[in-house]
Amino acid sequence: MARSSLYQQVAAEVRRAIYAGELAPGDQIPTEADLMEAHGVSRNTVRLALGELENEGLILRMRRRGTFVRERRPLLMRPQDEFLPHDQEGPRFDTFVHAVRSEGRTADQRIEVSIVEPPEDVATRLALADGALAVVRRRLRFVDGQPYNTLDSYFPLEIVGDSEIARPGDITRGANRVLEELGHLQVRVIDDLSARMPTSDESSRLQLEPGTPVVVHTRVGYDADDTPVRVAVSVLPADKHLIRYELERH
Repeated sequence: MARSSLYQQVAAEVRRAIYAGELAPGDQIPTEADLMEAHGVSRNTVRLALGELENEGLILRMRRRGTFVRERRPLLMRPQDEFLPHDQEGPRFDTFVHAVRSEGRTADQRIEVSIVEPPEDVATRLALADGALAVVRRRLRFVDGQPYNTLDSYFPLEIVGDSEIARPGDITRGANRVLEELGHLQVRVIDDLSARMPTSDESSRLQLEPGTPVVVHTRVGYDADDTPVRVAVSVLPADKHLIRYELERH
């Protein structure tokens, strides 16, 4: 039998045990020697099988400690909640903060604000002229002290340049409310979802384990004149998030 078939069989058996709950998050999986004996295969075959499972994000190999099933506690994100009615006088918590706190967990974030010539795809979505600038608010967001995702929000400089959006720090009532006060209430959004492997910078900022893919959620907000006024790009590690949309027929 071909070696590739053998290592795939070993990987399939360990994968089945993980999904069946026989190996729970945090459990140590059998050693290489145990897997060799149980399946009658070579050490190289076992290592190929473990490499495949690691690339799928199912296991974590820790030097001198062994191989463990990765912890999985996905955060439920509901992007449609961003525009739910709220107390106009009170603070506006974003969907991330609400999702984290509703699970009894602790949310935090680091915010960096700068004026940039945005990436080409963002400039296109904002319908900016060549060389036009945007304000970007970059957020690295944490759950229980661990980096969970990033959110980069871009706004045309000519619209928000004199507002709180262009200044450092959190905006208690939310950037969407500031846009509304500037005469640019967002009346519709377009969401794009895609999946890919992370860049090296993303892997570093989010402390991703090897083989962890990310979901990229790009939201473009339009005002009543159908002018794009915001592009928000979220990078969500696939093993830490569940994105849920609920649609109703009217």
